[in-house]
Order: sequence, then structure tokens, then C-alpha cells
Amino acid sequence: MGDAKHLLLLRHAKSSWDDPTLADHDRPLAARGRKAAKLIGARLRTDHTPVSLVLCSSAQRARETLDLVAPPGEIEIDDGLYGASADDLLERVRQIAEDVDAVMLVGHNPAMHDLAVGLISDAGEHAVGKFPTGALATLAFTGSWRSLAPGRAELVAFLKPRELG
Repeated sequence: MGDAKHLLLLRHAKSSWDDPTLADHDRPLAARGRKAAKLIGARLRTDHTPVSLVLCSSAQRARETLDLVAPPGEIEIDDGLYGASADDLLERVRQIAEDVDAVMLVGHNPAMHDLAVGLISDAGEHAVGKFPTGALATLAFTGSWRSLAPGRAELVAFLKPRELG
């Protein structure tokens, strides 16, 4: 893909349920989640994956995942990504400045899975399957962010933490 844009969809890593008094928004990562996020981050650096902008949910587990993955690029913590639907996420992506070539969204299921499946041109559900915690889907498409629509992207990579370590 010539002048392709890349959208990286990272589901937060495994969160801890140790403290039942915590609000969902405030749950931290579990030890397994911290390990998984570090593995994904290491792979991103090994692959020299370019990211110019990171949009991250304001939830504690998403921010911790982001800190451990530590992708390059400008970071925006976005309250709107917590509890967002796939349609909400797509609307947010369509607002990205056109001079940005690669964006990582750090968020939650089912929206991340639904967005990935919806954007992938053929057999999206089959290509993605389950979207476990800590998984990273890399999609590529040509055109503008504003014109990104269902069926317009291609899945170029799908990393799951258990495949890395």
C-alpha cells in the first residue's frame, strides 16, 4: 500500500480484580497484564512500528498499558474512549489530522473488536477472531482519516500476548 495510513488498535492488558471496591474505571493491571504490555511494547520497538499519535482511554488499566507499551508519538488521554462504541471510536478516528500517518488507539472491548472487524475489508470476523486483552491489531488503508469506512482497511498484523511469551 503506497501512501497508506496505519491504525493500531490496542486493547488494554489484563486488569486486576483484586480490589472489588474499585470502580471499573480505576482498576489497575494484573501482573499478567503488565508482563503482556511489556512484551507488546518490545515487539513494537523491534518492528520499528511508527506511531505519531496515541489516543488512550482515561481508564487506569488503559493508561498503565500505554505506559508499559511506551509507543512513540504524541499522547492524548481521551475520556470519550472509555465506554465508547465502535461507532464512537470510528468517529474519533475520522477527526485525526490528515498529516498524521499512524495512530494507536488504546481502549476496551467490545468496541476494539467491533471496530477492527468492521473496518477489515474481507472476512474481518474470521481474520480477527477473539480480541484478547493486550492484543494489538494493525490496520492499513489508503485515503484520508475522514473517509475511513467499514470494509476499507486491511489487517496487516495481529499480535496476541500469549504468542510473544
